[in-house]
Amino acid sequence: MNFSRSFSRGVSAGLFAGVAAIALMPSAVAAQAIEEDTTTLDNDADLTDGEPDVAPAADNDVIIVTATKRAQTLQETPVSVSVTTGETLERAEIRDLLDLQTVAPSLRVSQLQSSANTTFFIRGFGNGANNVGVEPSVGVFIDGVYRSRSAAQINDLANVARIEVLRGPQSTLFGKNASAGIISVVTREPQFTFGGSAALTYGNYDNIVVRGDVTGPITDSVAFSLEGNYNTRDGYVDVVNLDEKINDRNRYGARAQLLFDNGGALRVRAIGDYSKIDENCCFAGNVLAGPTFAATRAVGGNVAANDPFSYEAYLNQLPTNDIESYGGSIQADYEIGAFSLTSITAYRELRAFNQQDVDFTSADVVSEFRDQAVDTFTQELRLTSDFDGPFNFLLGGFYFNEDVVQTSGLDNGAAARPFFNALAGGALPAAEAALGIPQGGSFAQGPLSREAFTLQNESYSVFGTVDFEVTDRITLTGGFNYTKDEKDFTLAQQSFDPLANVNLVDAFIVGQIARALNVAPGAVTPTVINGFATNPATRPAFGAITNAALNPAVNPLLALQPLQFIPPFLGVPNAVEPGQTEDDDWSYTGRIAYEVNNNINAYFTYATGFKASSVNLSRDSRPLASDFTPGPRGSLILAPSSPIRDAGIAVPNLGTGSRFAGPEESEVYELGIKLDYPGFALNVALFDQTLDGFQSNVFTGTGFALANAGEQSTRGFELDSTISPTDALVFTFALTHLDPIYNSFTNSAVGDLTGTRPAGIPSFTIATSATYTQELGSSGNLLIGRVDFYHESDTQLIEGVPGFGTFDQQRAIARNYTREVNQVNASLTFAMENGFEVTGYVRNLGDEQYLTQIFPSTAQAGSISGYPSQPRTYGVTARVRF
Repeated sequence: MNFSRSFSRGVSAGLFAGVAAIALMPSAVAAQAIEEDTTTLDNDADLTDGEPDVAPAADNDVIIVTATKRAQTLQETPVSVSVTTGETLERAEIRDLLDLQTVAPSLRVSQLQSSANTTFFIRGFGNGANNVGVEPSVGVFIDGVYRSRSAAQINDLANVARIEVLRGPQSTLFGKNASAGIISVVTREPQFTFGGSAALTYGNYDNIVVRGDVTGPITDSVAFSLEGNYNTRDGYVDVVNLDEKINDRNRYGARAQLLFDNGGALRVRAIGDYSKIDENCCFAGNVLAGPTFAATRAVGGNVAANDPFSYEAYLNQLPTNDIESYGGSIQADYEIGAFSLTSITAYRELRAFNQQDVDFTSADVVSEFRDQAVDTFTQELRLTSDFDGPFNFLLGGFYFNEDVVQTSGLDNGAAARPFFNALAGGALPAAEAALGIPQGGSFAQGPLSREAFTLQNESYSVFGTVDFEVTDRITLTGGFNYTKDEKDFTLAQQSFDPLANVNLVDAFIVGQIARALNVAPGAVTPTVINGFATNPATRPAFGAITNAALNPAVNPLLALQPLQFIPPFLGVPNAVEPGQTEDDDWSYTGRIAYEVNNNINAYFTYATGFKASSVNLSRDSRPLASDFTPGPRGSLILAPSSPIRDAGIAVPNLGTGSRFAGPEESEVYELGIKLDYPGFALNVALFDQTLDGFQSNVFTGTGFALANAGEQSTRGFELDSTISPTDALVFTFALTHLDPIYNSFTNSAVGDLTGTRPAGIPSFTIATSATYTQELGSSGNLLIGRVDFYHESDTQLIEGVPGFGTFDQQRAIARNYTREVNQVNASLTFAMENGFEVTGYVRNLGDEQYLTQIFPSTAQAGSISGYPSQPRTYGVTARVRF
């Protein structure tokens, strides 16, 4: 079942025919450069030398990047990198990182259950958004400052000069979590000439976007800039029973900068920013209404069954997202002869609160809240040489200190007990009587669980690269990174449901032993049980009792086990689990770059990368199998010897899973070639990339299963091209092909996935565009038209759906759900010579519909929920520059 709805096969076919006719066209990078009237080595282009603005490059289609932390042209940079300029972001009406993938095909971005949860994938590798204890494999840096959590990354992009997407491990250049790649956002610096801009957008769903910035000198050596943005939009999902709308936009931000630059050796840039998101997000539609649907109806609830693209929700409360991100950084660059010393110091705070009706029905069954606080301090220091001779180097150090606190919980609503009693066939009262639970105690309205998690992470890295020019055209590069990472974490949870606090096998055994001994059940202590099991006179009876306890035909209580989805929790640290991880690693890069001639460069790279252990800060955090072995059906009485059982700290219904996942270690072999001719550019990279211990983070319906895949690898190629047949016309074409496989993944949440293809990774991704600029007579006014197309080939959404029977059945169900993406965006701009311009735009022109992800519905075994794509948006932007 392909959960994508294409708007027109004819339009798609025609567009592909046009792409085929163009064949190989330039990188989204070079093309974007040609779109600009001039491209300069502006003072925010270099992260290392701190040079002020210089004159525009002689060739106006030169793109300057800092992917290697040195200012180089895109042609010279021996790294697989795509660049999106600020002008392209404006022309394509890209406001945040969610839409960036439409111009960078090796990058995939998805938003999940809240505004705070956005996941980035490069070459099919990525994780980390939903679980605050899991840092992403794709590092995001804004003006050189690492943003460790997606909630601190996703607000509207402010005054961006360019965005560089570095593909493959980058650990020898970046000090933290670069095992899959890097997204580096570079914003514009303050200028010593007065100027600025203001923009107003109005679009459908009453979308209003206001932006403004101003910059100029304070003194001859100090410049400032101030920026602000506000974005509001009605939701496009109707909550039918509440007469409300969700999936809205309500966010704003402000940014202030100071730049000290007197032309001397010292240059300092200070940045402070604040952003706020207060939105009702995100809609999860019903993909498959399972057997619980009848129980939902029975308690007066409703859901738009089996139709996620109805964009109709039935909820008992609106999903709220309240996110604040703020902080500051100071970058100082100091020139010492042939050396440049750079320091970047940053401190950031993130506050995110999310509350949601997680059963996604109008029945008041279960709701969830999460309250997160993340405080982060980073310090980077690096020394770069600029010798005239063949030898140059970069040596750096990076320090990271972060504190994470999360409180969260589930609450039963008024309909919880009737709903679960309906699922139990009305058996809850009888079960409560048999188990000694007060009548009405199970699934009573009120708290179902409460969690308190903390994580303290301290890490430091030393990294460096050495370049040696063997000849004028051959350069050898070697790099290293040593990282040491320590984490201390605590996990505590209270599970308030009395039914979940009873193991139904053990309750049967205790009851039968009490009957055999003619004592009260409370008198059957562990010592009594052990004596009954080992006494030759009663040992046969004990065997018969345990066999009966495990037989659903004899022990009817076992039918209630599916309702015990929030069992007691073993807190950490404890006598067996210290709540600590400690990792260290050496990563390396080796590269040979060959300048064939002034227009052709080639390179070969071998590189490794590293990401330290991640911690499972969720209610599904469970002991490792090496620490605990549960008995059949979770029985403690029948559990074999294990450290946790023997320490006497096991709790009823305790299972195994993971408290943390060990480190990720990546390795890549890459061969690239870059061609750059007047009016034509082509970049191609072939790669074979492997991640050992990939940290898989899978939602199970109530929490997350965090586990290391033994090995995941991807082979493929990337192609970026640009062609400009005339000065007025620019085509871009970018293609990524990925062929991933789980070389080894025996302990996934849905069984052994070894030898299978990871889900969510399309074989082919295409991003192509055409831009035409028409001069209107001799007025100096321009008419600029742009059309871009984004395609993902059909791909399976998820490897398996937990809760659907056996592992084989879970994987078989998942194979029914795939998606294909074909999205067209367009804009038309009238730009006047005096700096005023008007743009009309449309994104997702064909109203393409597809699911971004699916997951097992919370507390509804046999049901599947999913996140549908955004509908078509369009509007008009008026902008003035001064």
